[in-house]
Amino acid sequence: MSAVVVIATLVLFVATVLPLWRHPHWLVRSMDFPRLQLAILAAIVIVLQTISLDKTLVWSWLLSLVTALCLIWQLWWILPYSVFWRKEVKTSTSTPAERKLSILTANVLTPNRNANALLELVHQYAPDVLVTLESDQWWQAHLDTLQDCMPYSIKCPLDNLYGMHVYSRLPLLETEIAYLVEEDVPSIHALLQLRSGISVRMHFLHPAPPSPTENTESAERDSELVIVARSIKDSDQPVVVTGDLNDVAWSSTTRLFRKLSGLLDPRVGRGMFNTFHAKYPFLRWPLDHLFHSEDFTVKEIRRLPYFGSDHFALLTELYFNSRRSTERAGLTADSEDQDLADDITDNQPASTRDVPEPGE
Repeated sequence: MSAVVVIATLVLFVATVLPLWRHPHWLVRSMDFPRLQLAILAAIVIVLQTISLDKTLVWSWLLSLVTALCLIWQLWWILPYSVFWRKEVKTSTSTPAERKLSILTANVLTPNRNANALLELVHQYAPDVLVTLESDQWWQAHLDTLQDCMPYSIKCPLDNLYGMHVYSRLPLLETEIAYLVEEDVPSIHALLQLRSGISVRMHFLHPAPPSPTENTESAERDSELVIVARSIKDSDQPVVVTGDLNDVAWSSTTRLFRKLSGLLDPRVGRGMFNTFHAKYPFLRWPLDHLFHSEDFTVKEIRRLPYFGSDHFALLTELYFNSRRSTERAGLTADSEDQDLADDITDNQPASTRDVPEPGE
């Protein structure tokens, strides 16, 4: 038992410190993902250490200290995405229909052919906007049945797992499909008009993940997030960014995106809303995101039932607030963050100038 505990402690320690190395290799960056699982592992290891280790030995106490520090470090990252944390976005108290914006974000998984299950969710929850990721021509044919109730659309069907579609009950203006960093990975940008007439700048993203089968490093994903964030920073318009970012909510890269853009995360203080992997309950983390400017409060965030994909769909209901809070709620970038952002984008072909800015 002692040998097992020692090995488990070493594995936990390596997995905890590896993300501190800012190398973009997928193996390093992937250790940002299982922080909840690593926290649970640390708690279990502490119990095993208490039971099996000889407390008269100094190394036993050192192992316990290392494990406790690993647990504290993992909790520091994930606790904001729990009900024990202060909410970053206020809860909507006034819900006039003309100021409502509900968005259903769904990575459909291209080989998944259970389109009817997703369509049933759309009809049941009646979002103002549906954005699908990984949707190809087959999916488009089925999603087009929504056009009677969602007449505004932007379509980019692809067979490479990066197709995107947007269907909306609300008018979409100044629409543009852009390939910001990689020539086969699109993003969609538009100006959406609320029922009140207020225009909202929308960005729908799905950057490629760092993985052994795609990009071996996170440079492309990180660069897309940085240039979009910087394009948003000085906007006076209400802004919403949503999609599958192929990154977890608590990673250093996603936090950098929030710092640079000034956008808020409505999950902070409400929950993780883990959307991936739908089929493996013990290997889940939040990959599907929605961030917004201070112009909104949140009525509801909900992870929807399984519809055949490896992702769950995410439903977020926002309300436009005519008065911005004077109290800064989000994260703020410092000079070190700006330097890191420069390092990320320096060797990439895209820049902030390439990001469409509808309504500007």
